Amino acid sequence: MATPAIQLQISEPELKLLQTLVYQECGMFFDERRVHFLQDRLHRRLKATGIDSFYSYYRLLTTREGKAELSALVENLTVNETSFFRNKPQLDLFHKVILEEILHRKQQRRDFSLRCWSAGCSTGQEAYTMAMQICDALAYYYLRNPLPFEMPSPKPLIPPPWKVEILASDISYSVLRLGEEGMYPENHMEAVDYSYRLRYFDKVGERYAVKKAVKELVHFDFHNLKTEFLPQRNDVIFCRNVMIYFD
Repeated sequence: MATPAIQLQISEPELKLLQTLVYQECGMFFDERRVHFLQDRLHRRLKATGIDSFYSYYRLLTTREGKAELSALVENLTVNETSFFRNKPQLDLFHKVILEEILHRKQQRRDFSLRCWSAGCSTGQEAYTMAMQICDALAYYYLRNPLPFEMPSPKPLIPPPWKVEILASDISYSVLRLGEEGMYPENHMEAVDYSYRLRYFDKVGERYAVKKAVKELVHFDFHNLKTEFLPQRNDVIFCRNVMIYFD
């Protein structure tokens, strides 16, 4: 009968070294409530790399050759939990109050640009939710405040002269690729009602594809909140999903 493998234990100094390294690299902070999650992910990466000690693993991460492994570790530490229309009270406030105020103020200044940022966007549902709500808000706004010229036919999602840009950023390349693809299975669409599915998605087999006109509003990009400059001139920033990682 085979003897079960004994899991290598991480010492307190080793854990402290790795906690500090992760914090310096991306700002993720693991207090006593979340340190077990960090330890679990460290054990997984140790097994994946075949390294025989946590100190040796730390040494690898601090070398030029270990940059790819450091990126893999950081990616393993992100939870990537997201969904369409998550945190409904927040989104209702954005849709019904904040957007209305922004559109009115910008219209008065004849500033027809709207720039939003989804920081820690994961697989893109938050950014696409913002895009759909902005399209709705603009359509409703101009029902009550008609434009002084005839709209082209078919009507575009974003009425001219408005320009909408949504930056969706994350530190995980794998989730950014999924967000750019914009394809979601049925079980990811539970919070998306029928009218939104009809207007903003195409059914492709068993999945839903974000329509091209909506995808064109969203730009996905890698961004490390700890080490890179923050994008400028944002009218709205959604960062609730990423703030849980910071101290």
